[in-house]
Amino acid sequence: MGFVAEYEITCHGLPFVEVAAAVPDATLEVELQPSEDWYSAFVVDVVDGATESVELALESAAFVGDYTRIQRPGGVPQYRVEPAVGMDAQLSGSVDDVEALQSLAATDASIERIRVTPTGWIQSGWFADLATLDEFRSFWQRNGTFTLRRLLNDGETETSSDGLTEPQREAFQTAHRMGYFEVPRAASQADVAAELGITASSLSERLRRAQAYFAETTLAQAALSEP
Repeated sequence: MGFVAEYEITCHGLPFVEVAAAVPDATLEVELQPSEDWYSAFVVDVVDGATESVELALESAAFVGDYTRIQRPGGVPQYRVEPAVGMDAQLSGSVDDVEALQSLAATDASIERIRVTPTGWIQSGWFADLATLDEFRSFWQRNGTFTLRRLLNDGETETSSDGLTEPQREAFQTAHRMGYFEVPRAASQADVAAELGITASSLSERLRRAQAYFAETTLAQAALSEP
């Protein structure tokens, strides 16, 4: 079945981190272009921010050898970037074992999205199991930090930023606001259901699913945090 995970890693030596640090108001996403030399080119999307400022930062970045604007009518500004140095040289001094990082590309995982931050990358993708995700966690904890931001079962639908459906999130937030989870309770299930305009059975189902999600995510995070 597998898992879909999003996590943040801190490593100042990663490509384009210096660009993101120079233009903190911009949002950059990177697509890796694999080759026999590991990565010989990158595609950088400027999802948000001033392209002129990003171009100036690309020109001054030590990692960037050359870049070319890709014409995408109606799309976000996109650049093909050829590095000035190889990934092994770029990451030298930032990671303890570049070959170990390369080997992660051979695991049963697929990184689908990379967002650059001023301190590292936020990656999201598919992982065959928690053991595979733990290989990534173990490597980055040795070489910076690893923070799990989101974890879903493969195929699970996520419609809000916290991993809950909108009805589940609304039910959970309303129940919390009204004191349903306090001891003793300040509001009954019927009170919360009436506030939301739904039946008590619908509320109960939404709260159970929300609590199950939080429990599964917490246990997974605890497992990934074990040394």
